[in-house]
Amino acid sequence: MSDYFDESLHADVDRYLLGLLPPRDVVLSKMERFALERGFPFIGPLAGEVLFILARSIGARRVYEMGSGFGYSALHLARAIPEGGTVICTDGDAQNKERAEEYFREAGLLHKLDFRVGDALDMLDAVSGEFDIVLIDIGKEDYPAAFRKAWPRLRIGGLFMADNLLWHGRVLTDDDSPSTRGVREFTRLLFDTPGARSTIIPLRDGVSVTLKTE
Repeated sequence: MSDYFDESLHADVDRYLLGLLPPRDVVLSKMERFALERGFPFIGPLAGEVLFILARSIGARRVYEMGSGFGYSALHLARAIPEGGTVICTDGDAQNKERAEEYFREAGLLHKLDFRVGDALDMLDAVSGEFDIVLIDIGKEDYPAAFRKAWPRLRIGGLFMADNLLWHGRVLTDDDSPSTRGVREFTRLLFDTPGARSTIIPLRDGVSVTLKTE
């Protein structure tokens, strides 16, 4: 069985913070158990709480996720947005869609879920309008392309968020793999793009939050 803290650079801190959270409900507990038993990478309860708080704080109604897995992060976002809101999920595995729909059905939130199977960047073209939140957790080498494509679709006052911005500490080394180069270039874009106000929260493997100011 894997552990919540396998990707943590500061496991002791994350373990302390996790102990401060209230117990997760039945559905989230099932999702976490599924991920841990199968070694399925997921954003985890600490980052999930961040997603909920930020989505609720900006009154988000429309979310686009790139790389949704089995819907763990999406469930936090769906619980934060009001009735009539939608979380558009994308993933390349149809089994992940089926599993996510089962969890959302059990949580009574299936009506907020729009789960699409395929390439997250390609499917963005099939969705019209602006988003309040864009969350990415796809192949790290694709992060820069995801930002360039999705940033124009984010409303002013919206949030662009991404997981794994510390990339297991590789960004602190001279690693030159495509994935690490992707994270570095994406990070540069976050901090160099006009109208982007960014920070990286060092929970687990690093979660970036970027506010679109103009």
